[in-house]
Amino acid sequence: MKDIERSPVKTQYYTATSIDGYLADEDNSLDWLFQFGDIEEIEGVNDDYARFMDRIGAVAMGSTTYEWIVEHENLLENPEKWPYEDPTWVFSTRELPAVEGADIRFVQGDVAPVHADMVTAADGENVWLVGGGDLVGQFHDRGLLDEIVLSVAPVTLASGAPLLPRRITDPPLKLVDVEKRGDVFAVLTYEVQQSTEN
Repeated sequence: MKDIERSPVKTQYYTATSIDGYLADEDNSLDWLFQFGDIEEIEGVNDDYARFMDRIGAVAMGSTTYEWIVEHENLLENPEKWPYEDPTWVFSTRELPAVEGADIRFVQGDVAPVHADMVTAADGENVWLVGGGDLVGQFHDRGLLDEIVLSVAPVTLASGAPLLPRRITDPPLKLVDVEKRGDVFAVLTYEVQQSTEN
């Protein structure tokens, strides 16, 4: 498929993962991540996240990610805890409850036209793909993923929700930064190199 012309706005996949490439375990749990306590208190993590969020103007996620956030934070009863200030697109083929007062837009289908709306709404800021992995893969398939930022935790899960269920080998990702955060995370930043094939 021919690459779609890319915007100056960067579309980023920023997430935590196990060493063996899972976002959540087979029970869709993040207990493996929460065992490290308040992650934001780990040296450098809070600053990383704050800098990242300062440059974000639009957010996208899949239905499983959205439902997990809503349930984990009990957002239907406590909508003030909605964690995103920016407009958020939720991809789902099912009808999901909206969080009162949050700028949430439920969509489905091809990610390309939705991405164009997100870039417009971001108004020069970046677009954050929160997850899950298959949704991010759809953006990659359309040539719309620019960067992957992984906080790799020192655990293996053996199964669960995969980080990015796509074969990306030619061209490979380009490693542009490696940092250590406390004695827990390795933060790896990869640039997505687009195919030159027409």
